[in-house]
Amino acid sequence: MTTIWHNPRCCKSRATLALIEEAGITPTIRRYLDDAPSEAEIREVLVLLGIPAENLVRKGETLFAELGLKDADEDTLIKAMAEHPKLVERPVVIKNGKASLGRPPESVLDIL
Repeated sequence: MTTIWHNPRCCKSRATLALIEEAGITPTIRRYLDDAPSEAEIREVLVLLGIPAENLVRKGETLFAELGLKDADEDTLIKAMAEHPKLVERPVVIKNGKASLGRPPESVLDIL
């Protein structure tokens, strides 16, 4: 099963979804802004991606600064992303125990 944490307003997310569909895959589309991932799900994705939370959080979001997350630790960043899903970088694609961040969109092709 292939899942994409998708924001239809994001051009990278739309492009990644198109690549997945062009590969003949019909993914489960999780509109993560409406169905926020839990802290446990974010932790699992971070392990699959092999990155720290600071690489999954959108540092350019105004909310990032408003919440004072610049020097936040891993747990604080994960909690903030679960509580405020717009802080999660997108899109995230998950398939068969692997994950990829669609930045650039073509980077997800390795796990498809």
